[in-house]
Formats: sequence, structure tokens, C-alpha cells
Amino acid sequence: MLVTALIWTAYYQRWTSESWQLPTDYVGDAHEMLARIKAASEGDTWPLTPQVIERLGAPFGAHWNAYPTPDKPLLLALGALVHGIGLFAAANVGLLLAQISAALAFYFVARWLRCRWEWAWVGALLFAYTYHTFHRGLPHFSFVFTWTVPLGLLAVWLVAQSRRLEWRSPGALVCLGVALAFGVSNPYNLLFWGQLLLWALIVQWFGPRRRANLAIGVTAGVIAMAAFLVTNAEIWLYVQEPEGLPLLTRNYGGTERYALKPMEMFIPPQFHRWDWLAFFGHRYSRWSEWRGEPYLPYLGIFGIAGLIWLAAVSVRRLMARQAPPGQALSAGWLLAYATVGGLTNVVAFFFGMQIFRATNRVAIFISALVLAFFVVRLSRLTARWPAPWRVVAALGVAAIGLSDQLPVRWPEEVYERMNADARSDRELGRKLEAALPKGAMVFQLPVLGFPEVVPPHRLADYEHFRLFLNTDDLRFSYGAAKYRSRSRWQRDLENVPVETLVRRLESYGFAALYINRKGYEDRADKMLAELDQLGYARRLQGSVGNQVIVLLNPKAEPVLPLGRALTYGRGWHPRPDNGVRWAGDRAALSYFNPYSEPLRAELTFQLVAASPREVTLEQNGRVLRSVIVGDQPVSLNVAELLLEPGINRLVLRSAEPAQRQGSGRYQLRAFGLKDSTFRILPGPQAIDWSD
Repeated sequence: MLVTALIWTAYYQRWTSESWQLPTDYVGDAHEMLARIKAASEGDTWPLTPQVIERLGAPFGAHWNAYPTPDKPLLLALGALVHGIGLFAAANVGLLLAQISAALAFYFVARWLRCRWEWAWVGALLFAYTYHTFHRGLPHFSFVFTWTVPLGLLAVWLVAQSRRLEWRSPGALVCLGVALAFGVSNPYNLLFWGQLLLWALIVQWFGPRRRANLAIGVTAGVIAMAAFLVTNAEIWLYVQEPEGLPLLTRNYGGTERYALKPMEMFIPPQFHRWDWLAFFGHRYSRWSEWRGEPYLPYLGIFGIAGLIWLAAVSVRRLMARQAPPGQALSAGWLLAYATVGGLTNVVAFFFGMQIFRATNRVAIFISALVLAFFVVRLSRLTARWPAPWRVVAALGVAAIGLSDQLPVRWPEEVYERMNADARSDRELGRKLEAALPKGAMVFQLPVLGFPEVVPPHRLADYEHFRLFLNTDDLRFSYGAAKYRSRSRWQRDLENVPVETLVRRLESYGFAALYINRKGYEDRADKMLAELDQLGYARRLQGSVGNQVIVLLNPKAEPVLPLGRALTYGRGWHPRPDNGVRWAGDRAALSYFNPYSEPLRAELTFQLVAASPREVTLEQNGRVLRSVIVGDQPVSLNVAELLLEPGINRLVLRSAEPAQRQGSGRYQLRAFGLKDSTFRILPGPQAIDWSD
């Protein structure tokens, strides 16, 4: 634990209390991970409850029910720590605990396998700092916690082969405990471990068929799945727009790009600290054309040595008509499943299982397998050496292995710039909270969806989280789920004149307008000049100058914002073709009414069809209109559409199947939307539609 902690502290140079109050990374996915910890600290991400981040997605809250949050127990624990030591320090503690827990778990397993302590110690350090986990750092926080992997492998071996596994034995506690841990942690690790557990049960069933092994193995699988379902239950329990577009877009191509490429387990990164190894990384970068997460599967020189050793032993045993080691069987299956062109692509192509596209992440299991084999064999090989020699050899392997696996630190100017941004945000957050009343709302530009969007110009994804991370009682518009009618009103404000923008925001009760100048080609100079002309001169600004906050004059009695168009859901082709948005035989639209009373609207669709057919419009399962549509536009009119409070679901449906037309990816077409008009009719709400 001490050595592991010292290595982490030295690498990130966290020797002072001030340095612990700075993040190890502060761009892109790191902002999202910090936002998750912040949301957990504010009690917004408890299991079995709606995942609504109250201070985001203002004024309605950010509904993340359709966006899974792995490691909820871990995030809640770190969230509790935030109240005592601060957000960035809590994230740092989490990263340190990830390394320590991984080392302890591997050491425990190695000792269970009767490995001598010095070699178990070496394996623990090399596993804790395996390149493809430690290099991920804060942006991929969930993947850094790998302590479950060696314990999970031990559980699999016990179920498959142990003759002493009983309900009251320590092995049963390992099996059931690690199953629970897999269920509440990263789903990728659960996927890989679940496959190995299934194979262990098959081996046991067709082999000794010990009842205790089978019962404990099945119970472990049930516990893992139950824990997974409970931890992620909001995906099914609190669905608001079941036919909304998926927040995470995955396709078959991604399962090829991000699948494991065995070659990458042997290729050092191009920024390796040893130039003679970095050479191969540079060559791979120049020569390869289909890289997903390059270099992350790198096993390190001793991991590679362990893999070659394991392969040699397996071949020798097979030639002698003996069974290969269990590690070889486990690694062989994982390679068969996760390798590009392997079973992962089969299930993705034929069965649509594309959500687990990055099977290169199985490398952590292969690393644990080969390192366990490596240190156990070294322990046996050196058993008769004098103790001092064994310790010196172990220290040498650890020193060389860690030097190989630890990535080179970024240039110091990168850390200085990152730390300056973090300090600037902290100060800007204090100023903003002092300038605005508690609970005030801040609208953020450019308008960005959440999650995973391509931001404009030099703006990084998730950068709008920065002030959320550094405030405690203000609300922000960013964070609302993309492709949802609840956040449609934000997109309606993207391109309106500045005067219209501020007038609407003030009518909605927003007290400030946040502008990140990195998102604009002219650094928002034109917009800021127009705001000056309109008299909005009260401003706050970060020390770097990219973040500008313009103070507004919110109405004393604000109204709730309404979307000015319907939101496309499932069934529509993603892009129009010659001005027509085509669909299959069923396509959804939605509208969000935030008021407690129904709204009245009028609606007109201009429809065309691939061939003559009847197209029906339904609202919340009730038929509203039907029209016969052909290749010429036909109007479908609803003079008074009653929009109930909450999400209103509209569905266009054709009884005739879709037909293939044209070429390319989206050939199946039934009907298309050429044009549409939508307008809220006058009612009791004080809504100004004049602009």
C-alpha cells in the first residue's frame, strides 16, 4: 500500500495540501466524471430513484435516467467525501484508492495461489499500474478501478476446479462478494467476468459436477445480475421518452474500430519513456488506419513475457496431450470473443448487441491472467534461491516493469495551464455566487446537448460543466439530455437575434448569460458588442478570458419555456434527403408541456410516401387523423391538438411495410416529412410568441 501510494503521489506530484485541491485532468471527459461526483455529493444519483440532476438542465433539471451511471456506490462514497475535503481532492483520493485496491486484490490472489510474497508484491505493483488502466486516469475513472478483476478470476477458478469450495469456506465469500462488486461497478467488466463464470459452470457440470461449486457459481451469477439491475434500475423504472433517440449512439462499425486488436497488446505507446520502444508506437501510428483506443491494450514487457511463457507451456502440454493451464483457457476465450472479427462482431452484427463496442478493454483481464501466471512461475523458479537474491530480483523486475508501464507525464506547461484553469474557475464561481441570489439560473452558450456531442470550434465536450463544479447553489442550463423534448426550447434559442435571446431568457427567469468564447469563430465579439449596445454591461469574466458571464434582469414572475417545434424520436432517418425527412413504417415525435394544465396547438404535416399508402397520426396511443399519401405532398392537419402536462408522444404509422429506395445506408423508406408547422394557440399562460 505504501509503495503503491508513493508511486501515485510522485507521478502526479501531490506532495502538498494545495496540490491535492487540483484535479489530475481538467478537460473533456474529466469534466463529466467530476460532474458525476459533484451530482452524487448533492444526492442526485441514488439507486432506485430518478436520476435528475437538480442544478443542471435549468429550469427543469437534467434527466439522466436514459444515461447509465456506473459505479454508483463508489461515486456516492466520493460524493460524501466532497463535503469534507472538496471535489478535486475527493477525485484524487478516488484515483489513489483505485491503485491501492488493485494492488491489494492482486497480492491477495497471488498469495492464495501460493506465490512467494516478494513475487506477489511485484505482480501487485505491475497490475496496479497496468498501462491500459492507469493511463486512462480521471477521464475514464470507472475503468481505473480494477480490483475486482483478479478476485473475479480467482472466483472463476474456484468454481471450475476447487475441490474444497463449500458454503462456509473463504472461497465462497470471495465468489459471492466479488459477484456483488461486479454487479454494481463497470458493466464491461461484468460482461467479461460473466462469460468466464459461465464457462466455469460448464466445466464443472461436465466434469466433477460438485453441487457446492455449481450452487455457489450460479448464486454468484444471480447476485451479480441482481446487483446490476438494481443499480441501473432507473433506465427501466423512470423512462420519460421511451421512443426518444438513444443518448449513446453505437453502431456496428464501432464494434470493429474499438475491438481488441491482439497486435496492440505488444505495441508500446508512441510517448513511451524509452525511445527504442516509442519507435514502434510511432510506426504503428503512421502505418495503421483503423485505431480505436490505440496503445491502451499494451501489456508491458513483463506482461508480454508472461503471455509468451503461458503460450509456450500451453503448446508443450497440448503436444503431450495434456490440458493447458486454466489461465490459457480463460485468455483464449477472451481473445476469441473480444478480438476484431471475433464473437463480439458476430453478436453485434446478427443480434444488435452494439452497446459493448470497446472490447479492447478486455486487456485488463488478460493482463491479470498473464501476470498471475508470470509471478507464480517465477516464485517456483526461484524457490531455492537465497532470500536476498529473490528480493533483489523482485525489486529489479518491479523497477523495470514500472518504468515501462508508467506513461510519460505531460509537459509541465500543460499542467500549469490546467491548474490555472481550475483556480480561475474556482474564483469565478465564488464571484458568480456572490453576484447572484441563491438558486439563480444561468443560461449557457453555445447550446450543447448531453452527452457525447461534437462542440463547435475550439470548445471541448463537457466544458460547460466547469462552473457547476465550482458552485454550490446556482442552476445551469447545460446538462439536459440531447434529443429530448424537455430540452427542445434551448435549441430554439441558438440562432435568434441577441435582443430576442435576452428578452426570452429574462421572461424565463434566467439571471445570467454564460458565453464560452471558444465556441465561436469570432470569439463571440459580435454578440458581446450587441449586448453592450442593449445596455448589458454588468459582466464577470474568468482570468483566462474565455468564459464571460453577462448579468441579466430576470422577471419577477417568470414563465416556463416552451419548445417551438416537435422533437424527432425513433424511426426517422437521421438526415433529410432532398428536403424530406424519411422514416420507416413507424416514426415518433414528442412535445413537452411543463405546465400543470393542457396546452392547445395546431399542427400541419406535409407528407410524401415511397408508394401510395395510408398514414395514421396517433397521440399517446389514440388515433387522431389518417390520410392517403403518395409521391406528391399531402397535408395532414390537426386544427386543435390538446397537449397534456408532461411528455406528449405522437406517432406516424404506415400499415404498409417500408420499401428500399436509392442507395446507401438508409434505403428503407415508407413515408417522409417534407414540411411541418406547429404553433401553440393562445391560452391562460403568459407566453409571448410575437417574435
